Amino acid sequence: MIYLGSDHGGFELKTKVKKHLDSLTVEYIDLGCDSNDSVDYPVYAKKVADKVIKDKTSLGVLICGTGIGMSIAANKVKGIRAALCSDCYTAKVTREHNNSNVLVMGGRVIGEELAKEIVEGFIKTDFSGDERHVRRLNMLEESDC
Repeated sequence: MIYLGSDHGGFELKTKVKKHLDSLTVEYIDLGCDSNDSVDYPVYAKKVADKVIKDKTSLGVLICGTGIGMSIAANKVKGIRAALCSDCYTAKVTREHNNSNVLVMGGRVIGEELAKEIVEGFIKTDFSGDERHVRRLNMLEESDC
């Protein structure tokens, strides 16, 4: 399951991402927002983060204007590893190495085709489980860094 969320700055790109997920027959739930009307991004970041924490097999995708606000907000939720990605390589590596569970993109930063590739790479890549990456993730979980 993929949980989607955006603010007004990411609404249009989120709509295009949803169509792409439909074409891939990937199941998702859109948690808002539902228009270009101004909203507060932390509300939607928290909605998605809370769902991802409850459903450990799920992933999240958040989109705001730059992706920065959503990244900050989502990463405040314990257990969330949200990664702001603007290229395909980073999206794949953050899943492989960091076991990131939320992808964040900037709707005013990247175009539709790149966003589709980034999302696809993120959701199709698994955590490597390599001992060194597990060790580092455990270090993050054990500290308040």
